[in-house]
Amino acid sequence: MMEELVVVNNIAKAYGEVKALKGVSFSVNRGEIFGLIGPDGAGKSTLFRVLTTLLLADSGTAFVAGHEVVKGYKKIRQHIGYMPGKFSLYQDLTVEENLTFFATLFQTTVAENYELIKDIYQQIEPFKNRRAGALSGGMKQKLALSCALIHKPLVLFLDEPTTGVDPVSRKEFWEMLKGLKAQGITILVSTPIMDEARQCDRIAFINNGEIHGIDTPQVILQRFADILCPQGLQREELRQKNEPVIEVSGLTKQFGHFTAVDHISFSVQRGEIFGFLGANGAGKTTAMRMLCGLSKPTSGSGKVAGFDVATQSEEVKKHIGYMSQKFSLYEDLKVWENIRLFGGIYGMNEKEIACKTDLLLEQLGFLAERNTVVKSLPVGWKQKLAFSVSIFHEPKIVFLDEPTGGVDPATRRQFWELIYEAADRGITVFVTTHYMDEAAYCDRISIMVDGVIKALDTPEKLKKQFKAESMDEVFQQLARGAIRTAD
Repeated sequence: MMEELVVVNNIAKAYGEVKALKGVSFSVNRGEIFGLIGPDGAGKSTLFRVLTTLLLADSGTAFVAGHEVVKGYKKIRQHIGYMPGKFSLYQDLTVEENLTFFATLFQTTVAENYELIKDIYQQIEPFKNRRAGALSGGMKQKLALSCALIHKPLVLFLDEPTTGVDPVSRKEFWEMLKGLKAQGITILVSTPIMDEARQCDRIAFINNGEIHGIDTPQVILQRFADILCPQGLQREELRQKNEPVIEVSGLTKQFGHFTAVDHISFSVQRGEIFGFLGANGAGKTTAMRMLCGLSKPTSGSGKVAGFDVATQSEEVKKHIGYMSQKFSLYEDLKVWENIRLFGGIYGMNEKEIACKTDLLLEQLGFLAERNTVVKSLPVGWKQKLAFSVSIFHEPKIVFLDEPTGGVDPATRRQFWELIYEAADRGITVFVTTHYMDEAAYCDRISIMVDGVIKALDTPEKLKKQFKAESMDEVFQQLARGAIRTAD
């Protein structure tokens, strides 16, 4: 008979009138990889916090490693590892200092359990004196996983551990999880990425605080396909208008002896959706910052909306929209207050802002959320609002830096419908993403490796060029040739 290391019985949790969990029950066997899948706001993170003894449930019981989560919370904390959704390490400490700190916290040493993390930690050990905040996304996750494992836990809780991580690093991360499973560690993981869900032994589909099904990935993904695996979007092929709104020639950025962006050249047309891809550390964000007028190039030239990025950066900023990979709205302001604030920043007058605000809220289906404080919105809603605010002033170009990180498939599809609508109005969309299904939605794609553009063409032509079935295969072929592993 299988030993159950996690047992959840009728757990409920409410925040005011919002019922985050409504009588959730399930169990996880020793040595199992158990996935928790569901839309934004479904209750996944709340459930993880209850099981890791960080949050008290309103009712119900739960046991982890044989201990009840309320009475036995001290014992549980000795036997679990936890990676929350947001980066869980100390950014100002070095790699080595973080690992030593977490070992000390659990009254052990790095040497005592080094064999458990050896295969993971050896990949980042050459950077042991680098501050954690200066690591690329994939390297941060490897360090966070090492720190969560250093006390040899029985159960590992991972809340969307690969959000913001490139496909190559994600694949490596899941190979590590399989290795940990082979060592007898039980793993509970939430993920918005269905390729990751398929690698679990079993998955539970949770929505609106309730579990609607638990089974193998194949069964659950088929049963709830409309939410978890929505059909891809179709768009007519862009007819080139030969109206370049971005022109780059030999653009280069150096930081001391390190060349982050190395003589890149390309152009982007009006109304085009241009995908700017690359592994963590390839130089994408550095290049985008130059194009947005936020960083001066070391050499080369770039024009955005007709203005020089080096000498006319303020004019560039007036003619673009920008949405960063870190949430770009003010969380303590209401929905309508954020819209008004950014409308004013973009130079719109009060009458125009008031008129367009109501129209925008209606288009987004946010009329009932007009006075809602932004921090209480689900992640997917925040992302849609942030994008809509970034193009509220009808810019010529909008730059989107990993705009759908951590968002579920159905919400991501809705987000891309907004992108298509913007492109159809003539707004050029310049987007970075780590989701290769999204890459296929772009008119053209460039792929950066070690600061250089290694490929640039339509998705179909790139697949033919690299004899690949999917954009993921194209990306894997190119990114695996990278030499550097962090910015």
